[in-house]
Amino acid sequence: MTLHKILKYIALVIGVIGLILLGRILAANDDAIAASADMQNSLLDPFMWVAYLVLAIVLILVAFYVIKGLFKGNIKNTLIALGAFLAVIVIAYVLTDGSQMTLKDGSILSASGAHWISAGLVTFYILAGIAILAMVFSGVKKLMK
Repeated sequence: MTLHKILKYIALVIGVIGLILLGRILAANDDAIAASADMQNSLLDPFMWVAYLVLAIVLILVAFYVIKGLFKGNIKNTLIALGAFLAVIVIAYVLTDGSQMTLKDGSILSASGAHWISAGLVTFYILAGIAILAMVFSGVKKLMK
């Protein structure tokens, strides 16, 4: 069997297990689940483990194919792109600052945590701007041809 067929059957089995567990959750009363820790453990924990399993499978497959692609393709371009990404993160970290703050639930977010959150948001904004500019540039280039 090919890898595609095997993965298709695995996805089907995991999907059916997920649907059964979701049906158990939906059949239970919301108030009963919220009130009982035993019911939360018996209904929600298996569903979460299926989600963790799917996440692990996806991460393993992505890592495998990325590493496989690195050795097949041009590693120089990959390293340049990775360096540019790290440069954007460094720029975002330098541009932001963090200060300790109290969250809505009363817990305290450290200055370092706030700094990294701000840097993550600025990184997202920079990368989104670059993506939008690339799409606009590509569209203008196609119109000129």
